[in-house]
Amino acid sequence: MSGAAQIRLGLVGYGEIGSTLGAGLRRSGLTEVLSYDKYAFDGPYAGLIQRRAREAGVPLLRSAAELAERAEVIIGATPGSSSIASAEALAPHLRPHHLVADIASATPRVKQAVAERLAASGAGFADGSIVGTPKDGHAMPILLAGAPAARLRDALVPWGMNLTAVGERIGDASAIKILRSVVMKGLEALLLECLLGARRYGIDAAVLASLDKTLARPFPQTVQGLITTDVIHAERRSEEAAMSAEALAEVGLDGFVTRAVAERLRWVAELGVKEHFGGEVPEDWRTALDGIEAKLAGR
Repeated sequence: MSGAAQIRLGLVGYGEIGSTLGAGLRRSGLTEVLSYDKYAFDGPYAGLIQRRAREAGVPLLRSAAELAERAEVIIGATPGSSSIASAEALAPHLRPHHLVADIASATPRVKQAVAERLAASGAGFADGSIVGTPKDGHAMPILLAGAPAARLRDALVPWGMNLTAVGERIGDASAIKILRSVVMKGLEALLLECLLGARRYGIDAAVLASLDKTLARPFPQTVQGLITTDVIHAERRSEEAAMSAEALAEVGLDGFVTRAVAERLRWVAELGVKEHFGGEVPEDWRTALDGIEAKLAGR
């Protein structure tokens, strides 16, 4: 890209995420993109990894040491379960001039452990999390947290990456991703139960239309409406969710996610938050959560 400064970029892991980044950055004109994947030459998907790298023009290296020697910016794109092990393999070969970002899906504690493993090297480290999908190409939205987050953003955004610095505390980027997944993955599971049941009742289109009508408003309004009224009406809603699970059972489906919803709502009701607010709907969702926290603290 015109005006973008060339950097030497290394990718740890060349699976779906790593290969998407590698191919996109190369197409954008970044000259030197390298990768180290421990399964590139001896693993069940070695052929796929090698083909993707060859097509993108991304050399596959044989060791973490070689990657650190040849790259100045390193992005860890392994599964979160491998983040700590990858950091331990890379750490002895890093120097203070390196900038490292781990964008794996992992808990804040894992990213903090990665930072601890890399600290002695003097390399800059940022916790990263992907909040988009590979369908967005190398422009998939990524959050960064840590002291070098802004430097990494400024180095890579000119090459078409979509990076947002969210602060300097390691773990915050991953916390945003993992906690939003409570809703995103939960919604996915609930929709699956809902639509399988609706399909067996022969009313899937009608159920979707009803959901669309109810949810067709800005998301903050949905949050405000649901959370503020939940603390008042949790008991009734828990009963309704339990009925929903029964309706699924009647057509041969185990609605275990729906049952969990009923249990969580029952938990709110049993806290006595309705009494805390005197039966009045609180003014906003933060006040509602404050009421729940107050009841929990008084247990």
